[in-house]
Amino acid sequence: MENTASAPVINDKRLFYGSCFALITTALSFSIRAGILPQLGEELSLTAEQLGYINSMWFLGFPISMVIGGLIYHKIGGKIIMQFAFFAHAIGIIMTIYSGSYTGLLISTLLIGLGNGCTEAACNPMIADAYEGNKMSKMMNRFHMWFPGGIVIGSIVSEVMTNMGMSWESQIWVIMIPTLIYAYLFFGQSWPKAKVQEAATLMGNLKAMISPLFLFMIACMALTAITEFGPQQWVGLILSKSGASPMIILALVTGIMAVARYFGGDMVHKFDQTGVLLGSAVLATIGIYLFSTQTGAMAYVSAIFFALGIAYFWPNMIGFIADKIPKSGALGMSIIGAVGMFSTSIFQPIIGSWIDADKAEAAAAGLTGDELELVSGQATLETMTLFPGILIVLFTILYFWIKNRKPEVAAAGAS
Repeated sequence: MENTASAPVINDKRLFYGSCFALITTALSFSIRAGILPQLGEELSLTAEQLGYINSMWFLGFPISMVIGGLIYHKIGGKIIMQFAFFAHAIGIIMTIYSGSYTGLLISTLLIGLGNGCTEAACNPMIADAYEGNKMSKMMNRFHMWFPGGIVIGSIVSEVMTNMGMSWESQIWVIMIPTLIYAYLFFGQSWPKAKVQEAATLMGNLKAMISPLFLFMIACMALTAITEFGPQQWVGLILSKSGASPMIILALVTGIMAVARYFGGDMVHKFDQTGVLLGSAVLATIGIYLFSTQTGAMAYVSAIFFALGIAYFWPNMIGFIADKIPKSGALGMSIIGAVGMFSTSIFQPIIGSWIDADKAEAAAAGLTGDELELVSGQATLETMTLFPGILIVLFTILYFWIKNRKPEVAAAGAS
């Protein structure tokens, strides 16, 4: 009785809202920084290559802190990881505004990337420990809803502020708003303990992670991440030549993803993560194939299929690890997320080489100008249907694998 009284009170609602604002900070840092890139380049006389290096710091910091955070989560706790996230975000934002140099922007963007990775490393396991079963899947999807949701907010804010002639510095200050809100919400809060005892030990995590199922999921994560982020990197450029508006495509995709993730818990309750992931792979394949064949208004229909396909990948890959391989703990969730980020960066030059080869082929056929860009771009998108196509096979295997193993999982979860 005494122990119960002295146990810290966990305000899971407040922790969850804090996590959402931390993810909104990540999304705003992604979309607002993209929006101010032309202004930054002009004002500081930076080349496109230098701007590319500044952007790459965002993607570098993310997986570094995600993996380190996963390794130390149960040693130091999510609370300290989020305190570092706040420090990295706040210093990164202030340095971005006041550094006024290329080197300063490299460091500030790396700091923001580190803060973003800490958010994933701390908040994913917190949600997995605070909630159980279907409620956990529901809250994991609703947490991840705020990445596409935040991108929509950030894109609109950046567009409006740019059109009003407001400086890029004032746009960066906007990122500080959710940063201060999440710091306030997390302040003085206790964090939940691991539900499964082995999840709180590094040895227990590593044992769970060398299982065939976890290694299988790593391969799946590499493909789900590039299915989501690969086409998004190139589709705007390609579709601008087809009569569709890239900005409307972006808003449509991210908006649908946010709404779909809000209802993600219901989908998982009905079809389990395995059924949701399999259905997602089918829709993503249809969406990318339509992108590779359709122009004009039909491009928006393609965007709907694509958005519904990729919406459930990231949160349910992480939710699957938390639910079906609970002993992998915070480290397992962080490693899966980091694999997704690394996969995105590794595949980008491969996709670039496909575009170069398809352009050369289209040019050899006598195509020029916009027609050359559209035909070669669509040929590359058609090749990209390979990613979700392979996932259909892998997730079918996973569906039956888990179906035959369910009693064992229930026992493991109860241990």
